[in-house]
Amino acid sequence: MNTLKYTIFSLILLVNLQSCKDTPKTIEEKEVQENAYSLKGEAFDAKTPKSAEDMAALYNSMEANDTIVVAFEAKVNAVCQNKGCWMKLDMPNSETAMVKFKDYGFFMPKDIAEDTVVVHGKAFIQEVSVDEQRHYAEDAGKTKEEVEAITEPKRTYSFLADGVLVPESENEEIQTK
Repeated sequence: MNTLKYTIFSLILLVNLQSCKDTPKTIEEKEVQENAYSLKGEAFDAKTPKSAEDMAALYNSMEANDTIVVAFEAKVNAVCQNKGCWMKLDMPNSETAMVKFKDYGFFMPKDIAEDTVVVHGKAFIQEVSVDEQRHYAEDAGKTKEEVEAITEPKRTYSFLADGVLVPESENEEIQTK
């Protein structure tokens, strides 16, 4: 009879411990943990992001002031070295997508160039002034000559991210507002 009590007590304890286990609240959080990604910003469905090629085709079909809500995956080309407040993603045909973050609510680690990220948010076409291009060039650590070589406005692929999945890094610098 003691063995039966011990077995029942053990089962009850096991069930209680299992119910207290810290489980992810959403599928996205579970995927982030399993794929060693860190979520910056808001959670989003990252199951089927568009490729950079598909995203470039969407950008090429857009006019100024068009907006598309989308998730896509691309390699990071550059990150603001002051505080991680913007990044550029590689796109086909030597283009880049300029990514800023919703309400400056989160920033990127400065050491993720060449990593692949998944961004979610609003894609749009923007005309970037010479002054703004020069500012970004300075933030990216370009030389004075490279900055001064910027003399014309540019039509750019732009993106306002509300969430980003970034590969985990042991040396990741914590970025705060």
